[in-house]
Amino acid sequence: MSGINPRETGSGQGYRGRNSTADRALDILLMFDEDRLVLPATEVAARLGVARSTAYRYLQSLTSNGFLEESEGSGFRLGPRVLDLARLARKGVGLSDLARPVMRDLVERTGMPVLLTCRAGSAVVCLEREEAGTFLRLSYERGQVLSVNAGAAALALLAWAPDNELDELLAEPLPRYTDATHTDPDELRVHLAEVREQGYAVSRGELDPDVLGVGAPVRGETGAVVAAISIAALSHRVPDREVPRFVKAVREAADALSAQVARMGAS
Repeated sequence: MSGINPRETGSGQGYRGRNSTADRALDILLMFDEDRLVLPATEVAARLGVARSTAYRYLQSLTSNGFLEESEGSGFRLGPRVLDLARLARKGVGLSDLARPVMRDLVERTGMPVLLTCRAGSAVVCLEREEAGTFLRLSYERGQVLSVNAGAAALALLAWAPDNELDELLAEPLPRYTDATHTDPDELRVHLAEVREQGYAVSRGELDPDVLGVGAPVRGETGAVVAAISIAALSHRVPDREVPRFVKAVREAADALSAQVARMGAS
């Protein structure tokens, strides 16, 4: 599952601490405010405490994904993908409201933390999370961008992406987090086809070797996938023979939320 901090009580080790590039990208986006609508690369470098060439690499990565755009030589401003996320956040309010009781029930059934995610273009976004008070903690905040190619939450969304969007997503280099991460586009396509056929995603060790994730799609009134609901577990605590029990619970939660979304038109 994407965006979890797998740790036993007392351990300070987690996935988020290793993902410095993503953290820097978020730091840059959070530099913008009403008084700073355009940021030069030199200011970004100074505020991050890195060389200008390093800052420019971060800026170009955000620009290539539509989160920033260059402002006629004066610096960088927020790009159209941010507007997409803002629109998505507004749409997600109703979905989150519907999801919370379902997520709490799923926590009760499984004893595992639960994540609600959606896809906005090439980004997978955390809409809502529900903790379980166990050894495992979700480290992603609401609104945070998650990896698109690893973890049950992301794969449960990516599996139903339109072909043209999937082609575009897989044309870009895919990050590797562990030996289990799918980084080869052809292999990932095969895996996504399997996810579509079975109707859910199971990931073991794709973001962190210690984490198992189970995710299923949430559908809107037209039948299109509008979100995914997923759980995370410490992998060594869930042997393969017990996975079907968690799959059943996650799929039933996703179906219940889908029925509510369709009935309320919240998608």
